[in-house]
Amino acid sequence: QAQLVESGGGLVQPGGSLRLSCAGSGFSLDEFAIGWFRQAPGKEREGVSCFSNRDGTTYYADSVKGRFTASRDNAKNTMYLQMNSLKPEDTAVYYCARTPFPCTVVGGQRKAYEYWGQGTQVTVSS
Repeated sequence: QAQLVESGGGLVQPGGSLRLSCAGSGFSLDEFAIGWFRQAPGKEREGVSCFSNRDGTTYYADSVKGRFTASRDNAKNTMYLQMNSLKPEDTAVYYCARTPFPCTVVGGQRKAYEYWGQGTQVTVSS
């Protein structure tokens, strides 16, 4: 059974950094693109980034470009999201999910993703 589990969230001050992890089991992350999404209270879930080791495509939402970077550790079958220069508006529950499509095709379109993790809370506050 395919599964994704997020971790690494927490409370951080504005301008700080966090690294989220998305651990895969039951399948190889090499075979799929992995996307990161976030959902703030009262808002819809939005796409943040996508990274595909299979075809080298990536996607970043305009709101996080230059601040967030996705990467992966093949040996651990884990995807990471390094988040720098965090802002209060980055506060949300962050989720990862997989898609069989290139990141440049689906970007942050929720419908293209499957096997969502349970999420990890990120709070940016002083």
